[in-house]
Amino acid sequence: MTFDAPSLSALADEAKDWRRTIHQHPELLFDLPKTAALVTEKLTEFGCDEIVTGLAKTGVVAVINGNKGPGRTIALRSDMDALPMSEQTNLPYASKVENMMHACGHDGHTAMLLATAKQLAENRDFAGKVVLIFQPAEEGGAGARVMIEEGVLERFGIEEVYGMHNQPGLDIGSFAIRSGPMMAGGDRFVITINGKGGHAAYPHLSHDPVLAGAQMIVALQAIASRFTNPFDPVVLSVTYLEGGNAGALNVIPAAIRIGGTIRTMNADTRKMVEGRFREVVSSTAKSFGSEAVIDWRPGYPVTVNDPAKAKLAAKAAAAVAGAENVDTDWPATMGSEDFSYMLEKRPGALIWLGNGDSADLHNPAYDFNDGAIVHGVRYWLSLVDQRLNGAAGE
Repeated sequence: MTFDAPSLSALADEAKDWRRTIHQHPELLFDLPKTAALVTEKLTEFGCDEIVTGLAKTGVVAVINGNKGPGRTIALRSDMDALPMSEQTNLPYASKVENMMHACGHDGHTAMLLATAKQLAENRDFAGKVVLIFQPAEEGGAGARVMIEEGVLERFGIEEVYGMHNQPGLDIGSFAIRSGPMMAGGDRFVITINGKGGHAAYPHLSHDPVLAGAQMIVALQAIASRFTNPFDPVVLSVTYLEGGNAGALNVIPAAIRIGGTIRTMNADTRKMVEGRFREVVSSTAKSFGSEAVIDWRPGYPVTVNDPAKAKLAAKAAAAVAGAENVDTDWPATMGSEDFSYMLEKRPGALIWLGNGDSADLHNPAYDFNDGAIVHGVRYWLSLVDQRLNGAAGE
C-alpha cells in the first residue's frame, strides 16, 4: 500500500480535531457513551464492513476487509478511557469535566486508530482483514480482559494483536520496543492490622497496631532487597496509611490500614513475591500480638511482546521512521498495561510512539502531542501492509 504525504498530513489534521473533542469530554472506565458514540459515528461514516458496539459495555470493534482475497486477520487496539484527576494545562481544549482528564493519551490513541480506519476503508490494497478494537477501561478496569471474556478474539477470528502507546521523552517521529517482558505486572494490596487499642500512657496494656504497621512496612522492603534476584526487577511501594485520630493523640487505635502496589516483570517471581508478602505480613503482625487481614487485589499481568512479532513491529516502524529512529532495546518499565491480557492469548507486540518533550503520563500537566498523530497512523498502515501483504512465512 502506498499513501501520499499530503493526504496523510490532511488526515492528521482531521484526527487532531477528533482528538481534541475527545479530550474535552473525558469519560472513565466502562462508562464511555460519548466517546463510543463518536467512534461509532466515524467508523460508520468511513464504510467499515462490520461494526459491533457494546462489548465490555462501551467497547467498539470494526472490521475492514482487504480486496486481495483471503489472508491473515490481525487486530489493532486502542484504549479510550481517561483518568479521575483534574487537568492543569490551561489549554483552549482542556477537559470540561471536573476531576476527569486524558492524562495518558488515550484520546490520541483513539484518534490515530480512527484515522487508520479511514485510510484502510478507502484503500483496501491488502489480503485478509483488519480488526480495529476500541477498548474501554484500561485505567484499572481491565477492559481488555472483559473484551476477551466476551469473545472478541474468537468472534472476529483474530490471529495477531498489536498495540501502540505514546511515550513522553521519546522524540516525535521515533519509536521504541523490546522483545519479551516490556511492562510489569502490577498487584495491589490493603492490609488491615487489628490490635488492641488503649491509652497511650499504658502501651503495655495494648497491642499497638501502629508499631506493628511500622515494622511491617520496613520488613516488606526486604522482599525486593533480600529475597529476589537483583537482575529480576521487583518494586514494592506502600502508598497508603490510615489509622488513629489526630484529635485524640493519647489514644492507641485498635486497628490501622496500609496499602500499596507490587510490580514484577516475571510471572514466577510474581507468585513468589505474593507468597513471601503474605508470610511477612502474617508473622510481623503476630509478633506484635496483632492480626493482619490481607485484601489482595490482583492486577494486570506482565506485558510480554512475542519476540518474532516485536521484530516485525520494529521493521514496520523502521519503514516509516528510519531504522535510526527505532530503539529495539528500550528499557522495560514498571508501569502496567492491560493489553497484556491480549498478548497472553495471541502473539503480538506493543510499541512506544514518541510524544516529545511533554509532561509525564498521569501528570495533570500532560497533553498528547498532536505532532505524533501522523507518525502513529503511518506506523499502523505500515504494519498492516507488512502483515497482510508480506510473505506468508513472515
